[in-house]
Amino acid sequence: MPPPDRSADALRDLRRPLILTRLGLGAERLWRAFWPALSIVMVVLAALMLGLQDLMAVEIVWGAAVLSVLGFILALVRGATKFHWPTRAQALARLDETMPGRPIQALIDEQAIGGSDPASIAVWEAHKARMAARAAGARAPQPDLRLADRDPFALRYVAALLLAVAVIFGSVLKVQSVAEMTPGGTAQAAAGPSWEGWIEPPRYTGLPTIYLADVDGDTLNISEGSRITLRFYGEVGALTLAETVSGRTTDLPSASAPSQDFIVNKPGEISIHGPGGHTWKVAVIDDANPTVDVTGAPEAEATGQMSLPFAAADDYGVVGGTATIALDMDAIDRRYGLAVDPEPRDPITVQLPMPISGDRRAFTEKVIEDFSEHPFANLPVVFTLTVEDETGQTGTSAEFHHVLPARRFFDPMAAAIIEQRRDILWSRANGERTAQILRAVSNRPDDIFRSQTAYLRLRVILRRLELFNQYGMTDDQQAELAQAMWDLAILLEEGDLSDALERLRRAQERLTEAMKNGASNQEIAELMQELREATDDYIRQLSRQAQQDGQQGDQQQMSENSMQMSQDDLQRMMDRIQELMEQGRMAEAEQAMRELQQMMENMRVTQGQGQGQQSEGQQAMEGLADTLRDQQGLSDQAFRDLQEQFNPGANSGQSQQNQGRDGQDGQGKQHGPGGGQGGENGQQGQQGQPGGDQQPDAGTLAERQRALRDELRRQQQNLPGAGTAEGDAIQDSLDRAGRAMDDAEESLQQDDLAGAIDNQAEAMDALREGMRQLGDQLAQQQQQGQQGQGNSDGNAQAQNRDPLGRNQGSNGSLSTDDSLLQGEDVYRRAQDLLDEIRRRSGDGDRPDVELDYLRRLLERF
Repeated sequence: MPPPDRSADALRDLRRPLILTRLGLGAERLWRAFWPALSIVMVVLAALMLGLQDLMAVEIVWGAAVLSVLGFILALVRGATKFHWPTRAQALARLDETMPGRPIQALIDEQAIGGSDPASIAVWEAHKARMAARAAGARAPQPDLRLADRDPFALRYVAALLLAVAVIFGSVLKVQSVAEMTPGGTAQAAAGPSWEGWIEPPRYTGLPTIYLADVDGDTLNISEGSRITLRFYGEVGALTLAETVSGRTTDLPSASAPSQDFIVNKPGEISIHGPGGHTWKVAVIDDANPTVDVTGAPEAEATGQMSLPFAAADDYGVVGGTATIALDMDAIDRRYGLAVDPEPRDPITVQLPMPISGDRRAFTEKVIEDFSEHPFANLPVVFTLTVEDETGQTGTSAEFHHVLPARRFFDPMAAAIIEQRRDILWSRANGERTAQILRAVSNRPDDIFRSQTAYLRLRVILRRLELFNQYGMTDDQQAELAQAMWDLAILLEEGDLSDALERLRRAQERLTEAMKNGASNQEIAELMQELREATDDYIRQLSRQAQQDGQQGDQQQMSENSMQMSQDDLQRMMDRIQELMEQGRMAEAEQAMRELQQMMENMRVTQGQGQGQQSEGQQAMEGLADTLRDQQGLSDQAFRDLQEQFNPGANSGQSQQNQGRDGQDGQGKQHGPGGGQGGENGQQGQQGQPGGDQQPDAGTLAERQRALRDELRRQQQNLPGAGTAEGDAIQDSLDRAGRAMDDAEESLQQDDLAGAIDNQAEAMDALREGMRQLGDQLAQQQQQGQQGQGNSDGNAQAQNRDPLGRNQGSNGSLSTDDSLLQGEDVYRRAQDLLDEIRRRSGDGDRPDVELDYLRRLLERF
């Protein structure tokens, strides 16, 4: 039986790689034969797409075209003579070269000798079987397209680069311009007519200049007042202009003048007649009048500064405006001093504030002025706002009727003086009536005036008024008398602010009068802040006096009626008064105010929780510690909000670490002000006061960060050691903390929580550095000035308290002489204690032992 023909089967299996190899060989030969022709095509196409033919004379273009065609034909013929399609044998040989042992050639070969020897035949068949197995793995080789030996200067790459540049920066549409070229055409075009034109809108519009040749379409929308400039080139008279938009009737230039300039004043047509001319229909964009409106009722601060919000808009921007305030005679209650006819007075006119930077086409601003000393103060007036644009067009708001806000006086005598001052400014005819009233109210000065200075000044005003009533009052005398009465009212209202105790009394009295007279919440809040500042000044004065006298042992000589309080106790009491006023419980607030006044008269200030008198440095250290805790709480809040952005489905606010941070129960997504007062002395978490002095409901994170920055500025003003190297180092650290807080506020306003957290971390590091420096300074002062001094009874009592402020018995047990179940608001104090426990349990920086203890307390209660 003859052996099977393995060669035919193996060669049949090589059909697909053989075809691919043959195609690869054909590609190699095609590329090597015709690459010059292809490079010529790419260069010519790149030149046409870049529009080089439009920049050269037509003769040059045609010459280049002839050379390109000849070169292309030559390259094509040369390539055709060299190109031969590969045969099957060449493809088999190329494929066989890629395999070791040339198995394809072995399969084609025949046995030369030993054809009759079975053993030799068997060996030959085994050899062919191995070759067939090796040929079965044949793969078509990659075609070799390298031309380095044929193109040593890489001209093909230069042609490809030019074509790529043309594709990116050129256009295929430019190729068609070749068809329009005829011999002599370029010279004719150079000598023929052409034109250019520009439209320049008025500068106040801020619009760019328009190049007329680039305008598509036949319609132009142009702002009124735009300048159109045309330039005609070539033979004079070949191009002429016709336009109906300027409205010119005299001094018209020639229609064929090479230069044409005119202003667009009305709709119409612009036509350029002649070769390459064009006609446009012009529509004029009218410049609308600006608009302005009052967006809210005017408000006044406790100092009398008025704020009136408004919004203005114009299509191209507002350049200025005024606010006019005139008396609303129909709304005035014409009684008492206002019953007589008023003296004529011009309306008040103030400039409207404009944005320093930004878009003036639409904006909102506030008119901030103080009209407390003006005769119109606290009288019904009419506000009228007027704005103007660049062209002089004006817009006026609707009349806004409202009482002109001004400073309110809560001292009864000061309020009476201001009322009589208003009557004098209303009309000089009120002079006799005003003199009688002033004489009546000052009949018994000991019951009204607290200082002899105020009484004497009133008597001087009264004598001058009676003199003016007898001999007549000029305009200057009227203004001088009004100024004297204003100064007297300020003295009666504020007292002598140089004395801390007097300022404290005046703040208490003004707040009491405000509660009686139904002042607004904003006024009460500002007066409460004034009381806090006056109390702080009084405490510092007492502390300085005690340090100067060196009488730390005077606590043993206190009378039985004297009271010992901590600064934190005063803070909590003022918080309680403000809380009662906000709840409308004015009777209870007045009672608490009287108690505070009585205690302030007889109190001795102690440090912290009964640790003797507190120095300025120690107060500053406590304030910075509170600020650091508030900043930590704000940073925690920003981190939780950042987590909620990446995990919106999470039940935010429910974690244990979130408890107490919001000034409530720490539940839900409220994320309010962090940490209440921020201290550990039992302040209410519900106050939500960054830095201890801010108002509740601090608002957004950015607003709370700004409030914390303001609190740090206030603390920096009260730091000791000013002018020393140590004090300057502390100020530098706190300045860095302030700049980091400003950056954090800006990041929060831009919703960049990650950036805000980084800035807050930098602020906390700077605060810690400042506190460390302040602590070193206090320790150095204590070593220098307090060596050898004995401890007072107050210090001994302070040392006998545990870290939570509780008294310790002799055996270390806890004891107290106070009744925990008595007081005016036991439930509120219990709720405050529970809130404080929740707040501390959410502080991740505390030791684990303390956190476990606080959590057990929460589970129990």
